[in-house]
Amino acid sequence: MSAVRVLLVDDQALFREALGTLLGASEGVEVVGEAGDGREALDRVAVLAPDVVLMDLRMPVLDGVAATRRLRAEHPGVHVIALTTFDDDEDVFAALRAGAIGYLLKDVSSARLLEAVQAAARGESVLAPTVAAKVVARVARHLREETPAERPLVVPLSEREREIVRLIADGRSNREMAARLFLAEGTVKNHVTNVLAKLGVRDRTQAALRARELDLL
Repeated sequence: MSAVRVLLVDDQALFREALGTLLGASEGVEVVGEAGDGREALDRVAVLAPDVVLMDLRMPVLDGVAATRRLRAEHPGVHVIALTTFDDDEDVFAALRAGAIGYLLKDVSSARLLEAVQAAARGESVLAPTVAAKVVARVARHLREETPAERPLVVPLSEREREIVRLIADGRSNREMAARLFLAEGTVKNHVTNVLAKLGVRDRTQAALRARELDLL
């Protein structure tokens, strides 16, 4: 399997250097370039064709939200993970509305970051636990307002699947769920697939929202 091509976008050169060293030493990831602002990022994406962009949000010239919006319009095959210090509602929802597939904080562990890059390359949503909680709470509130009647599941979740969906809602990765439940990572992946199918959703974020709507959390 070819390495995931990653572009680093941050206005702090020292942070880019440290991040590049970390990711460059990791198997399955290739850092193809860097950019110091959103406008430079768009130019670099056009030339380097990365799979994943790690995007800071607060940058000069063109901020990360505006850059993400343009990048997703011009290069829809490239996935953006917002990687920032801030998790306030305004930044979180602006980035997600702009098309970011993930939102992580800069205090994320190296293992979690590597998992997130690989997941984003597969088109999977990746959210920091605090961000996942914000998304679930806000959309669940909208669902309660817009959906007066609860829609029951055709096939109920098993007790193990209920555990899995609760951990999904907490923003846990497959590896973290496997360690917590004392299961093989492949087994967890199968459980996640079953949960998505039973809930009738495409990704983890939607699974958490649907589970909250059904009062499974």
